[in-house]
Amino acid sequence: MGRLRRKRTHHGIRDNYRKQRTRAYTRDLDQIHGDLKPENYDKMKNQEVDTDLPGLGQHYCVECARHFIADTHYQEHLKSKLHKRRLKKLEDEPYTQEEADRAAGLGKPDNGKRGGKLSREIDVEMED
Repeated sequence: MGRLRRKRTHHGIRDNYRKQRTRAYTRDLDQIHGDLKPENYDKMKNQEVDTDLPGLGQHYCVECARHFIADTHYQEHLKSKLHKRRLKKLEDEPYTQEEADRAAGLGKPDNGKRGGKLSREIDVEMED
């Protein structure tokens, strides 16, 4: 009798992919647009000391949603290509749910102005 093939040779490949994908997850652009509003921006920039975050949570880039160990690293990040790309992406306003519904055909129908009369062309017979 020959050797038997090992069972479950591909066990967990899908789970490893999911783990890696969610580990590197960052905030979406529409979430960052909410953080850039003046009332939220001050809260994000002036966070309380948190021992679990890098740099005690004091060096935070709101546009990229990243914490840095020291102010020097943060200043280098502000000059980097990644930060500039993110700023360019954030220039565009995010789509609203209403726009998405209209694009899908789920919005309210546009029937014109309310109470307006329909303009119909009426054929008039002329007398000679």
